[in-house]
Amino acid sequence: MIEAFERVRAQVGRTVVGQERTVDLALVAACTGGHVLLEGPPGVAKTLAVNALSKALGLGFRRMQFTPDMLPSDVTGTMTLRGGELAFRPGPVFTNVLLADEINRTPPKTQAALLEAMQERQVTVDGESRPLPAPFLVAATQNPIEYEGTYPLPEAQLDRFTMLVTLGYPPLAEEAKMLDEQTNVPPLDALSPVAGAAEVLALAAQARSVYVEDSLGKYVVALLRQTRADERLYLGASPRSGIALLRVAKARALADGRDYLVPDDVKAVAAPVLAHRLILAPEARSAGLDGAALVAEALDRTPVPV
Repeated sequence: MIEAFERVRAQVGRTVVGQERTVDLALVAACTGGHVLLEGPPGVAKTLAVNALSKALGLGFRRMQFTPDMLPSDVTGTMTLRGGELAFRPGPVFTNVLLADEINRTPPKTQAALLEAMQERQVTVDGESRPLPAPFLVAATQNPIEYEGTYPLPEAQLDRFTMLVTLGYPPLAEEAKMLDEQTNVPPLDALSPVAGAAEVLALAAQARSVYVEDSLGKYVVALLRQTRADERLYLGASPRSGIALLRVAKARALADGRDYLVPDDVKAVAAPVLAHRLILAPEARSAGLDGAALVAEALDRTPVPV
């Protein structure tokens, strides 16, 4: 199955320049049934990366621009009158890849409309539950909370995102290449599918079967407990975050062509999976620390199984 990862990487790489790690993590998230939150300043290809990935995977794609006046029904759908009878009109959430653009520009009530979809793969409208297509991935972008007009995401919603990936500006040479490509023929227009929904589901099934030695499971738990014992945190990593970490690490092992887990798989994805779930004490924030730094410290303090 590693050939499928390589095909998608190569295809997306034709369009998205300088964001290889972001693409890899989003692809891994798709193969775990998880969701990804992309954070960074405007204009660093957050939206482009998700669009290109969905095209390369051959999955249905919908984009929603979240705004301050958006209602929950704008996400999930509504009951409408057709021919004298009530009928359900599906919202944009009924797709394989939902790009929730600038999710933190809409009020918390509308942000929460995604919670059931993200957790249960269904929405409930007018008392009836309606399943979403499989696979289903929410890729949400957000601007840093210091930007004007943003709302911090509630902790419960952050916990539903398997990973948070922070994007920066690309290196000079790659940014120059991007400028040249995007001002000629946009490469996204020429992107074609190199996989499909069935292959994504097959990859997800194979990732679940990656072998995890007992000592590695205990290593993940020990890492979680290191964060819980950190006095600079009000809230450490939960058992749910440990499940997410192990799932993502297994998918990362599969992407590297292995059917077994090694400690480096856990280390490589620990910060994207855990950092956004930690709640820092005010002293830690005032010291300039963030979740990723504390995860890195926890990794250093946790003995690696041999």
